Amino acid sequence: MFTRKPTSRFIFFTLILVLFLSFLITIKASDPTPNANDEEDLESLEELIALDEEEERQEQQEGSHSVRSSEAEVLTKAQRIVLELNNDNTKRAIDGNEFVLILGYAPWCARSAELMPQFAEAATSLKELGSPLLMAKLDADRHTKAASTLGIKGFPTLLLFVNGTSQAYTGGLSAEEIVIWARKKTGVPLIRISSVAEADGFLKKYHTFVIGLFEKFEGPDYDEFVKAAISDNEIQFVETSNIDVATVLFPDIKDTNHFLGIVKSEPERYTPYEGTFKMEKILQFLDYNKLPLVTKLTELNSARVYSSPVQLQVIVFAEIDEFKNLLEPLQEVARKFKSKMMFLYVDITDENLAKPFLTLFGLEEANNTVVTAFDNKISSKFLLKSDLTPINIEEFCTRLLDGTLSPYFKSQPIPDNREASIQIIVGKTFDDLVLSSPKNVLLEVHTPWCISCETTSKHVEKLAKHFKGLDNLVFARIDASTNEHPKLQVDEYPALFLYPANDKANPIKLSTKSGLKELAASINKHLKAKDHVKKDEL
Repeated sequence: MFTRKPTSRFIFFTLILVLFLSFLITIKASDPTPNANDEEDLESLEELIALDEEEERQEQQEGSHSVRSSEAEVLTKAQRIVLELNNDNTKRAIDGNEFVLILGYAPWCARSAELMPQFAEAATSLKELGSPLLMAKLDADRHTKAASTLGIKGFPTLLLFVNGTSQAYTGGLSAEEIVIWARKKTGVPLIRISSVAEADGFLKKYHTFVIGLFEKFEGPDYDEFVKAAISDNEIQFVETSNIDVATVLFPDIKDTNHFLGIVKSEPERYTPYEGTFKMEKILQFLDYNKLPLVTKLTELNSARVYSSPVQLQVIVFAEIDEFKNLLEPLQEVARKFKSKMMFLYVDITDENLAKPFLTLFGLEEANNTVVTAFDNKISSKFLLKSDLTPINIEEFCTRLLDGTLSPYFKSQPIPDNREASIQIIVGKTFDDLVLSSPKNVLLEVHTPWCISCETTSKHVEKLAKHFKGLDNLVFARIDASTNEHPKLQVDEYPALFLYPANDKANPIKLSTKSGLKELAASINKHLKAKDHVKKDEL
């Protein structure tokens, strides 16, 4: 192992010391101008980068290139490439560069912390590719003035500035996806590969990409391919006219003069495109094929998953070790429904991702593997209740696809209502106790988090006592947070509905803002029993 010569170390640390002293002198200058400060911010960035490059050259000369940098050193270098913005230099950085990608973050934000190393890694890759894009970050929690000017309200926020005009970031959040999106937005929508060596090098860097093989880089079909490359924000497009290059990237090419396909890093690696060369058709093909057969849902890819046009989604919630055993058979099932439904995996121990979904099924405390599905076209959800075997999962998916699968509705256990003056309704008893009841039913719909529900509940209890002599009227209530029914659709809580005995299909909505006497009068009016019932005084 080689070590750095004492002379080179001395020079290196002397340069650092000089830079540090220069920085202190700048801060203490009695009358610095704003422009000078801004220029020095950018110059310091360039000096630090140059310093790293000089150190690398010295190490290569001294034979120390065999010593690999630690992950911490690599990250530190990458973070130096990212300019740190503040209230003073933000405008200067934007005005002084054609392209600027800014990450607005907060130190306490977990998602910001997760994105930061991806952003820094992307900055390193873009610098190596010679991109004109300046990568910058702003502690928006600390520098509120700059954050407000940029319109940063949440964390993390990514904004691209092109000649001073901002546009929202719409790409993925991995380093590779940031690089692809940034290059497309700065004038490099696709990569042309001319040799097998270039193809081999490309495969080492990119895991998902679209390949186009053309005899000539011209003509209507090629133009549509380029349009698709510009319009897509997530996937790297490559083009070649060399069949040997194409077969390195996509081994199973059948049409040697005219071909398009997508490559992914998974068992279902190669998918050829068989449609017409129209931009809209190509983009639609990518939307339905860009994700793996089974995608693990994370904070970083959630926006990409949620924006998918695939309406049918099968979601498996399981612990990591349990899912490893389920992955291969699940991929076999997913392969049979490719392009028709999306298969997702969520770590059931990840509360931020799993709990919101599981709560929809009343299974927020579940620990064992759960298989669910959603049809976003009709806003319905489904639950696999049988054993988790490949055959049962495939049958579940088949019925989901053909529309014969029964939607799932939450329900608490059936309560004992024998001595209750107000019947407790749950999802399982809504049909029997409300819709099929021969009596009139006044139903209170409430939730635990509803602030004004308590007042309405007290009114209902007094009304139940007031009308206790009326045999054809039943008072009931249902907790809508834990019970559902397809014929009970409520937009706001609390809610009061009177289900007439002779017309259960058309319940009458009563105002929850009315007082006791108004409610009693309204009930009497609808029942037409005002003078025939002995009532307690309200």
